[in-house]
Amino acid sequence: MGSHITSDQRVLVTGGAGFIGRWVVKRLLEDGQQVWVLDDLSNGVEENLEEFKTHANFIKFIQGDIKEEALLESLFAEVSFDICYHLGASINVQDSIDDPRTTFNNDTLGTFYVLEQCRKHQTKIVFMSTCMVYDQCTDETGISELHPIKPASPYAGSKIAAENMVLSYYYAYGLPAVVIRPFNTYGPFQKSGGEGGVVAIFIKQKLAGKEVHIYGEGTQTRDLLFVEDCARFVVMAGYATEVDGQIVNAGLGRDITINDLAKLIVGDESKIHHVKHIHPQSEIQKLLCNFNKAKQLLGWEPLVTLEEGIVRTEAWMKH
Repeated sequence: MGSHITSDQRVLVTGGAGFIGRWVVKRLLEDGQQVWVLDDLSNGVEENLEEFKTHANFIKFIQGDIKEEALLESLFAEVSFDICYHLGASINVQDSIDDPRTTFNNDTLGTFYVLEQCRKHQTKIVFMSTCMVYDQCTDETGISELHPIKPASPYAGSKIAAENMVLSYYYAYGLPAVVIRPFNTYGPFQKSGGEGGVVAIFIKQKLAGKEVHIYGEGTQTRDLLFVEDCARFVVMAGYATEVDGQIVNAGLGRDITINDLAKLIVGDESKIHHVKHIHPQSEIQKLLCNFNKAKQLLGWEPLVTLEEGIVRTEAWMKH
């Protein structure tokens, strides 16, 4: 069961210069894979990959756009990839509301272009979706993969459309493909501005001695997954044939209100203030992951507690 690690596979990571992508690249290199990264740096930064540049198995960083079909075509023709981890995407909910076209083009059309190359070359695709596709959680058993979906933003809508295309290639062409839906991921290398992660933003404000602002009531909950646990899950999904044709969640299996998260990070309640929500219509009131399927099919479970993850993230942000 779980991961059948064959090392020395040729692996492409789109969005590999991004926050989660960077940790996926690290994990793949540790597993002895040969890694290529494709990223247009619209969201990621090349510095995220700096420490891997001298690694013997880090083959190449290509700055390029997944919507450039000719680029994808030549890359896939030149390197016969065994696995494609497709993480490249527009990920900002508010941006998708302000400008749905960019998100749709990157997340849906872009995924189609990547899929076409995977189909031509029989390359397994691991498609990074999101917990934001789900309707809110209604009880303490958490959100399983059978939970209703609700595209409350064009970001979620674009991801659902892409998920369906990915799964259609599994059914129509027998392409090895898996859709993964990690819950809110946080940790070192995450951006702390704008819609960076809530954990990174709160820690940054705390370290700067500033007030922490919470959107809305702060009663909304998040299931926060430490990035190294997330990356391990992502990578394992690429190795295991058991998850082909499946949708699989990953999360901590514990949720926390934004109010409690702020208290946990900041400590000083006088520094915490509530502000008007920027997109209340796309807020999901309760997010709690049920990761039983990942445990059964991959033997995966999270190893880092929320408290420990916050300590590690703060230590990284301090240096």
